[in-house]
Amino acid sequence: MIIVFALVALLVLGAIGALHWYAWRRLVRDTTRGPGLARRVGTAVLIAGPVLMVAGFAAELASAPFWLQQTLTWPGFMWLALSLYLLLALLAGELVRPLVRRLVARRAAPAPAERPVPVVRELEPETVPAGAQSAESAEPAEPATAQAAATEPASAEPGQPAPPAATEPPSSPAPVDPSRRLFVSRVVGGAVAAAAVGTVGYGTYGVVRGPKIKRVTVPLAKLPRAAHGFRIAVVSDIHLSPLLGRGFAQKVVDTINSTQPDLIAVVGDLVDGDVDDLGPAAAPLAGLKARHGSYFVTGNHEYISGAEQWVEEVRRLGLTPLENDRRELPYFDLAGVNDLDGEDEGQGPDYAKALGDRDTSRTVVLMAHQPVQIHEAVDYGVDLQLSGHTHGGQLWPMTYVADATNPTLAGLERYGDTQLYVSRGAGAWGPPVRVGAPSDITVVELASKQA
Repeated sequence: MIIVFALVALLVLGAIGALHWYAWRRLVRDTTRGPGLARRVGTAVLIAGPVLMVAGFAAELASAPFWLQQTLTWPGFMWLALSLYLLLALLAGELVRPLVRRLVARRAAPAPAERPVPVVRELEPETVPAGAQSAESAEPAEPATAQAAATEPASAEPGQPAPPAATEPPSSPAPVDPSRRLFVSRVVGGAVAAAAVGTVGYGTYGVVRGPKIKRVTVPLAKLPRAAHGFRIAVVSDIHLSPLLGRGFAQKVVDTINSTQPDLIAVVGDLVDGDVDDLGPAAAPLAGLKARHGSYFVTGNHEYISGAEQWVEEVRRLGLTPLENDRRELPYFDLAGVNDLDGEDEGQGPDYAKALGDRDTSRTVVLMAHQPVQIHEAVDYGVDLQLSGHTHGGQLWPMTYVADATNPTLAGLERYGDTQLYVSRGAGAWGPPVRVGAPSDITVVELASKQA
């Protein structure tokens, strides 16, 4: 097992090194004239970036001191996102480079020389004496003869073959101007760097500013008329960590409370770390306010961080953990099951315990972190499942990977008589960056078909 892990690690490190060598070649070597300050700085950046990236992941996986995690993960994880978009932009640059080269060559080529237009002058006939005219006509045309002699090859000696006519040497392709090549590399490299930095910068801003509110109406056949318009604030994947701390948690709480929900559902992946380090960051959750309370189920990252300690911590903060459990609310049942990753610790989802003995005439809403849990929800007659986990892909083009591995990437879909709503989540895992998958807190408004 250790050998397999070591081989995989070497392959990953080799791939990282190859990709960064390619980036160095295009962004540093091809855009500088030779050894100098610019090349040294660029080389240092493209060496330090991947080193910090690997060190950041190692610090988090090894549960290094919290201050060290904070020091390494910010630059390391940000470089991960930047290197992804540098690579994508460089590949796009390879397609654009020939077009730029042709455009620059066309603009630099000298204009073709214009041929002089012959001027034809019409001369009036002159009166020439007859004698003079005959004399002139009798003389040979010396200029024409001289011109012909100049164009004819020199006569050879008697008995010798005539020398071949002089011909111009074949033209060879003009060498590429080094300054032109450098200019093209700088134009393409500058565009690549600007695109990557701009994309990551905007994606970081989207996370740090906090999630936006999304509203969805879900009609439920068995929901009583009295519950029409019941609002559930669904939040998932907050991912409190060395990167997203107390200030981010406060933004999430303030956003949820601004919707004045009837109930709050926190559907897993609250944290990336243990209570000792992230307990202060999670403290604002005590300020969540909803008429029918706040509820919590575990996600896969809780089992990485220590699920039992976090279940007790959220209970202390005023949330109600639903560990394979159910609550009968005035108008419907609210159930929750543990995440699939809890199976390794003997704490996996137990649908029979959460749903087996309920009154099937009542509407039931299930909190389950991963969308793939929808299949068991259908078997147990769940009306609505609330999930997260996917992040909506978080970083395009990883959207396609997340879509291929989950039944629903984001939004509302129906599976038989069961509806599934998947939130993109409020935070981010790894780099605090989102591209093509904006974060959200969703207000799910239940609608009664009897209303």
